Amino acid sequence: MGDKAHTHPGAAGRASAADHPTSVRNVVLVGHSGSGKTTLVEALALTAGAVNRAGRVEDGGCVSDYDEMEHRQQRSVQLSLVPVEWDGIKINLLDTPGYADFVGELRAGLRAADAALFVVSASDGVDGSTRMVWEECAAVGMPRAIVVTHLEAARADFEEMTRICAEAFGGDDPDAVLPLYLPLRGAPAPDGHAPVTGLIGLLSRKLFDYASGERVESEPDGERLPLIDEARSLLIEGIISESEDETLMERYLGGEQVDVKTLIEDLERAVARGVFFPVLAAAPAADGARQGLGTVELLDLVTRGFPTPLERAAPRVTTPEGAARELRMCDPGESLVAEVVKTSSDPYVGRISMVRVFSGTLRADQTVHVSGHGLADRGHEDHDVDERIGALSTPFGKQQRPVSHVIAGDLACVARLTRAETGDTLSAKEDPLLMAPWRMPDPLLPLAIEAHSKPDEDKLSQGLARLVAEDPTMRLEHNRDTHQVVLWCLGEAHADVALERLRGRYGVRVDVVPHRVSLRETFGGPAAGRGRHVKQSGGHGQYAICEIEVEPLPNGSGVEFVDKVVGGAVPRQFIPSVEKGVRAQAARGVAAGHPLIDVRVTLLDGKAHSVDSSDAAFQTAGALALREAAAQARIHLLEPVAELSVLVGDDYVGAVMSDLSGRRGKVLGTEQTSGGRTLIRAEVPEIEIGRYAVDLRSLSHGTARFDRRYARHEPMPQQVADRLPEEVRAAS
Repeated sequence: MGDKAHTHPGAAGRASAADHPTSVRNVVLVGHSGSGKTTLVEALALTAGAVNRAGRVEDGGCVSDYDEMEHRQQRSVQLSLVPVEWDGIKINLLDTPGYADFVGELRAGLRAADAALFVVSASDGVDGSTRMVWEECAAVGMPRAIVVTHLEAARADFEEMTRICAEAFGGDDPDAVLPLYLPLRGAPAPDGHAPVTGLIGLLSRKLFDYASGERVESEPDGERLPLIDEARSLLIEGIISESEDETLMERYLGGEQVDVKTLIEDLERAVARGVFFPVLAAAPAADGARQGLGTVELLDLVTRGFPTPLERAAPRVTTPEGAARELRMCDPGESLVAEVVKTSSDPYVGRISMVRVFSGTLRADQTVHVSGHGLADRGHEDHDVDERIGALSTPFGKQQRPVSHVIAGDLACVARLTRAETGDTLSAKEDPLLMAPWRMPDPLLPLAIEAHSKPDEDKLSQGLARLVAEDPTMRLEHNRDTHQVVLWCLGEAHADVALERLRGRYGVRVDVVPHRVSLRETFGGPAAGRGRHVKQSGGHGQYAICEIEVEPLPNGSGVEFVDKVVGGAVPRQFIPSVEKGVRAQAARGVAAGHPLIDVRVTLLDGKAHSVDSSDAAFQTAGALALREAAAQARIHLLEPVAELSVLVGDDYVGAVMSDLSGRRGKVLGTEQTSGGRTLIRAEVPEIEIGRYAVDLRSLSHGTARFDRRYARHEPMPQQVADRLPEEVRAAS
């Protein structure tokens, strides 16, 4: 894997459409924010000859993070596809954001890829969120490798970083995480720090010096051989222990010399099977250099060690009606099945859909079936429509390079699919199929917004619809109780990007307003009320009198209406009118304008007029009676209570439970789970957890996650109700 002499950067450089799944590698780059993923992608593109200098395509634009918003935020906020070619293999590099708010983009990259490069910084180590993604990849058997960056940092220690990675990622088998190369350091600088100038190949026992800007191969001197041989022996044992040849370890321990070619073949098979995880080092090219340190070795690993799309299990598909269908594995000649892994908008081209083709061949100007199901809770209605494919292209920075077709296993972009949303399935018109949507985290940070002006109000609905179509981790809610438009986001940075896109991409200015929870009202004790609606204004008048009694009911009872009228005091035809008026007033509220719940309203008596009584009059009388009863009773304000399930590392359990108690929470229990984590179940008033998505991340250093569901409404303590701002206490 590597250890070859490459005198020219990437034979083909610029990637075009692949002709067979065996000539495609789909690789997602994973790592925390600031680990160097985007810089690494640009270094690989430079080495492959796809760019003319670090991070630049021919028009001078960046190959990754080319969006103006990413420049302003100085970090990746969206998934980027950078295709390059190396030794006749097309490599689709999927650069993902490292910040937790954009985990939806990461999930899309994992869905589209067949292998993952975990990028870790030698100066920062491995964070908890990166470990969690590693565990997710392990659960599905995705092949992985580790790339150590920032070797130029003063505190960088490759050997120590390798040990940390083995401990963090190795699990029960830390010997499955071993370096293929060791860093070659140059002469120490005045501060004593020796820069990394090359690599030492452990299997080949060769030196690869990048100091000149080119990869120069040489033999090691005698002083380095003992260090090489010690690390080489560990690597060989790690490779052999994962070999499919069960006799190889016995022969090796018996003194037999294993051929390097055999070792490389076993290594490649172990990496492709997802049981061995090599560690490599990489650094961007210096100014004027054509190859970044370790980029040749990394490209060789990807092309020779990572699996082809043919080695990925076929996804589970059904018909749109739900009937199971069997899909042959990644066959360009089969029926078309492709998935929209990302949707974006271009001010000149319009909507652009990035798709991964899992089966068949996608062609320009082809009519396909677009099917989207299972995301109704995110504001995405189920849909099945036929659409004509526009132009097909492969992206490179801001450029879109046209292609005529895309085969199974490859990725490309489709222009102007007006109905397709992220997560939708594209299939043959005559054979419509559906892939189950991938799991996405629930957005748990509410952002209440209002149009800034009347022109903005006219454009708001369309802008929001486009926003949620692009991002399935964002949920749009039109709250019927509070009459607010709420965007549910993953965090503050996610919310900032949503507002920026509304303003910059769709021309909609909005104002952020305080988010209100759906409060309720109920009676604190029994009360009676008399509703009298008597008017005479010429012609038929209005006459209705009713007397009611109201009493509180247990939680969850709603509004119960009971008729106890005797002797026909209220004619039978008007009793439903009284009930209708009572229920209408209960929906409007009786104190602060919040819906009234959990009461029994009993109609006891009343009076009617043979001419002036009417349905409308008794509706009004019923409403007046309920309002009078409320004026004589103590009205309780009810707040919604959520049941939280918080999964947190054992180190942070105390801090999280203390924080929940400070939010008036009630811990229901804890449960030990795998991986040194604890599941905490608690009930917390929703008004106390508006920013819990942000606060929990801070408390747990990004390692905890939580789910929430509505449990019930219960009385709010009076001292809390008194502190509520007027705009929260009163309904709009």
